[in-house]
Amino acid sequence: MLKAFGMSLSGNCYKVKLALTQLELPFEWHEVDLRHGEHKQPAFLRMNPNGQIPVLQIDEQTFLPESNAILYYLAHGTDLMPQGKLEQAQVMQWMFFEQYCHEPNIAVARFIVKLAGRPASREQELQKCIVGGYKALDVMEQHLGKNVFFVSNRYSIADIALYAYTHKAEDGGISLDNYPAIRAWLQRVASQDRHIAM
Repeated sequence: MLKAFGMSLSGNCYKVKLALTQLELPFEWHEVDLRHGEHKQPAFLRMNPNGQIPVLQIDEQTFLPESNAILYYLAHGTDLMPQGKLEQAQVMQWMFFEQYCHEPNIAVARFIVKLAGRPASREQELQKCIVGGYKALDVMEQHLGKNVFFVSNRYSIADIALYAYTHKAEDGGISLDNYPAIRAWLQRVASQDRHIAM
């Protein structure tokens, strides 16, 4: 049985849990206590020397970190990954966008506001993240204004990757009021079979 190690409040970990659930793959969830440094302990570092969550344990000796790499592994050969070469590359395009342009802004803003309590010492960083978050949302809104989902108008791991933190953007002070296409897409994602809440 697959084992997933992560923190339930993390969008990156939620991606993995959502994909596992929607693919109906049996798995065990192991909550990692970041506040007490469990991710820095030798047992965890043997799974991921980078000390980050999530991690998927595939067998006794095989561990796969990085949320989008896990999504790719889980989705290969399933309905969550298109079959065409170009479409697969487009899935990866949006997943790279998520990790490079989207997550570093929207996820970090959420962390500063919701989890760290918006300390004054991080206000300048927060404002920079909010600006970057809106820039990423602008790109998504333009695409979703003409597309039902991110690739080939069908639900895929590209949508899972971008949904995780987008649907929690307001936790970081990033409003979705001016993004009707994104809001409609969020509802479409939430209506997928076996969807689970974060």
